[in-house]
Amino acid sequence: MKINGAHTFAAPTEVIWPMLLDPHILASVMPGCEKLEQVAENEYQGILKIKVGPVQGNFNGNVLLSDIQSPESYTIAVDGKGAPGFVKGNGRLRLESDGNTTILHYEGDAQVGGRLASVGQRLLDTSAKAIIRQSLEGLEAQIAARTNGLGETATAPSSTPPPSQTEFALGVARHMVEDMLAEEDQADLIRKTIIAAGALFALYILLDWFAGRVAGKVVKKMK
Repeated sequence: MKINGAHTFAAPTEVIWPMLLDPHILASVMPGCEKLEQVAENEYQGILKIKVGPVQGNFNGNVLLSDIQSPESYTIAVDGKGAPGFVKGNGRLRLESDGNTTILHYEGDAQVGGRLASVGQRLLDTSAKAIIRQSLEGLEAQIAARTNGLGETATAPSSTPPPSQTEFALGVARHMVEDMLAEEDQADLIRKTIIAAGALFALYILLDWFAGRVAGKVVKKMK
């Protein structure tokens, strides 16, 4: 499973870089992350609770950072195991400074096995994208809470909780629809849905009126 993309943050590199190395920040933005703690230099261990389709459970994982080029990039290796199966992956994060904004480039390759692999490639891809997108959105919220809007560090840290399982599931569904439908197809689907809803409402009004007429005639005959 290949993963790659980019995301722009409204803060300079010197604000973003330390947050990408802080296990408390990373644990607070990743959906389903119950624990992430540093156990050695550039090495972390954590517990991730996740649900992908009918498969759910906890993963105990090890995260190792290497080839660290501060404050620009590092390589990350993930090895997680649990009742749902296993996940092994390698990736690279790179920051590109652009004035008061920073572009985060990411790429990686992951392998899954066990029951987790039985859900199908499309659902796995969509779930992975949902985790990444929601993590980046969470990091954006952390950055906004820790800056004054000018890229300067604020005095009060943020305690924004990570997305719940319900929020994650809704995100997976939303991203799946976005991936399956082009923009014009989404607009067409929305238009058809509105038309169908209007037709059903009109049918309901007509049936209600007809039922009222029939009931009125029955009452007259009974008198």
